[in-house]
This record gives sequence, C-alpha cells and structure tokens, in this order.
Amino acid sequence: MDDRARAAHIAELAAMLAAIESKDQASTMRGPSSATDEPVADGTARSGSSERRSSSGSNRSSGSNRSSGPIGSSGTTGRRREPGGHPEDAPGDPAAVARSICLRLLTGAARPRAALESALRQRGIPDDVAAGVLDRLTEVGLIDDRAYAEAFVAAKHRDRALGSSALRTELRRKGVDDGTVAAAVSTVDSDAERERAKALIERRVDSAMGYGPVAARRRLVGLLARRGYSAEISARVVDEALAAYGAEQDDGWS
Repeated sequence: MDDRARAAHIAELAAMLAAIESKDQASTMRGPSSATDEPVADGTARSGSSERRSSSGSNRSSGSNRSSGPIGSSGTTGRRREPGGHPEDAPGDPAAVARSICLRLLTGAARPRAALESALRQRGIPDDVAAGVLDRLTEVGLIDDRAYAEAFVAAKHRDRALGSSALRTELRRKGVDDGTVAAAVSTVDSDAERERAKALIERRVDSAMGYGPVAARRRLVGLLARRGYSAEISARVVDEALAAYGAEQDDGWS
C-alpha cells in the first residue's frame, strides 16, 4: 500500500470510527436521568441541588490539597481527564482516544507497532486497551511491520547507503522483531550492497587522499564500517578505489 492509498484508507477508517463513536455518545445521552431528590433511610428527601452545592464547596476547600497527575507526554497538569487523555485529544473513552492517536500518527507516516505502543503508553493509555486497539489496526492492515521494515530497508539503503548491519540495528531500535528484521534485510542483494558501497567511496576518495594513502584507507574503511558494511566488503571496496585512484594519477602524469 503506497502513501496515498494508506492515507485514503486511514481517512475512511477514521470516518467509520467517528460515526460509531457518535452513535454511542447519542445512546448514552438518551439514557435515564437521575432523580433530583432521592429517598433516604429516614423517609426524608435529599435535595440534589443542595448536595451539589455541598460537594462543590467541599471540592473548593480541598482543592489546595489535590494535585492533578501529568497528562500526556508533555507532563502538564490541569483539569482532570478520562484515562488516556492528552492536551491535544478530547477526553473520552481510552480506546477512542487510542484510535485517534494511532490514526493521526499513521496518517503522517507508516510506523511499526512498537512505536505506536510507545506513543500510547506515553499518553497514559492502559496497556490492555492499547493492545486491543493495535490488534484491530493490525487486522485491517494499517499496522504492518513486515511492509514497514521492507520499505525502510529499501529507502535507507538507497538514500543513505546503509549496509546490512546498520539496517538491522536501526530496525531493532525501532522495536521490529528479529524475524521481521532478518526477512527485510535479506532483500538487500550482496552485489547491490557492494555497488552501493563502491558509489559512496568513489565520491569520497579524492578528498580522503589529501591525507595520504594510509590515512585515506583508514578513513574510508571507517566510513563504510559506520554505515554498516562488513569488514570484508569495506576492505575490498576501499582497496579497489585506492588502486583505481592511483592508476588515474599515474595516467595523468604520463
């Protein structure tokens, strides 16, 4: 699923969820209202308005002793919200808030399940509620760690010239499981990886040789190692590049 199709799918799902939540809220509002006066044990009636006034006064008197917990990732405090509340989200059912958070994040970019799980935990969503929401989004295809990992590998190998080792490290850091990581990284062809390393070194060899052949080799091999290329590929690619550079220089002087 490409970015445009994913965004359209997310918008459609968000509209469906909003309609369901709106219907639920309407049902709740039509529920039985509580009586103004309640009979008590001694046969008298207790006034609802006086009870509210008493409760309000009690709350004001104890307000200085009550502190609200942190809300969301910002750690700000204020009026209390339902579990899962966040300054950017309307208070409500934690599952509804969790869906809203996930859909907002997924609309911006594809994300692995672990990243969404972490975001929900930071917003105060209970773990069991988060798991249910994430399971549902996985079922409908909005969370797909395998597709995410494969797209990540393709993009980072192409745009940042990352080697297999660095790609594995990055995906594990994002919480993708080892099996999914291995499958995604295996899509990088060894010949393609070598060619990508060669292209990277060819752009750097001229400036590196300004430090002399020995220092240039150390710098270039270190560059490939930091990008996640194996020692074997790094040494071979750099040695070939330095040999080609020396041959060009010799031809220039002949």
